Amino acid sequence: MLRSSSLTSLLQKPTEPVLDDLVVFAAVAENGGFTAASGRLGLAKGRISTVVRRLEKSLGSNLFVRTTRRVSLTEAGRQLHEQTQPLLRGLAEALTAIGTSGSVLSGTLRISASVDHAVHSLTPALAEFAAHHPGIAVDLRASDRIGDLVTEGIDIAFRVGWLRDSSLRATRLANLDQWLVASPEYLARVPIPRRPSELATRDWIALTLLPRPLTWKFTGRRGRVLTVRMAARLRTDSAVCLRSLVLAGAGITALPRFSIENDVRSERLVRLLPDWTLPQGGIYAVFPPGRYVPARVRAFLEFYRSRINAA
Repeated sequence: MLRSSSLTSLLQKPTEPVLDDLVVFAAVAENGGFTAASGRLGLAKGRISTVVRRLEKSLGSNLFVRTTRRVSLTEAGRQLHEQTQPLLRGLAEALTAIGTSGSVLSGTLRISASVDHAVHSLTPALAEFAAHHPGIAVDLRASDRIGDLVTEGIDIAFRVGWLRDSSLRATRLANLDQWLVASPEYLARVPIPRRPSELATRDWIALTLLPRPLTWKFTGRRGRVLTVRMAARLRTDSAVCLRSLVLAGAGITALPRFSIENDVRSERLVRLLPDWTLPQGGIYAVFPPGRYVPARVRAFLEFYRSRINAA
């Protein structure tokens, strides 16, 4: 448990690099590990570890549980993150405002995103942002192919799911829930699955962009975990086509909640096994190498982060 006096006393010590330490702590917490935080901040992994240990010593509490496979927040770490995140975000917004005050945002904002994410989430935000900043030109490149940010001149890329390359300079903007869905027409032809194991005998539609498109892990309310191997006659490398196939009654699949929530609400799709959860991914902003991020990119990132977390 983090004592309330610990954070207060820490912030009252001007000789210590408190702000820098909290920024590093937030990077580890929000990116799920020391390696990812290193890529985000452009600092050596050893330096990240040193800063976290110093902060833990100052507070008298362990902030992270470290294992060989993952890093997660302790209860004290969770409290610290909840208390300091609004302060750090407010400071970032203030710096962005000062950096752009007295001048109009201008230049070309080059953005890369998957087609599905661009259609269902990114384009409405871009339209609103562009209306607020007429000096900004937007070049949106929507593709399910992961391109090279440097050679293509991309300012910021949005990626959904899991980052395979931990060396990327990235920040997690929001969590990503997946829903298991099928159309009413398909469910009229086959028995509705009541347990994850029954999915192995249904028509699965596979997204080949995933590292293991046929193997899925389900977690029940009491922590029970089941792994199911699917059988798929239909496969696609496009999340947009995946949604179209399931809407057409071709079978069952898993899709990000943001892309099919309206379909479920309008009963065009039915959510299956709601008592079981699928692995949670994330929505990430990925930057090219280098520490400098243009004002127009910072402004849009904060605008979009606020928008998707308010949804």
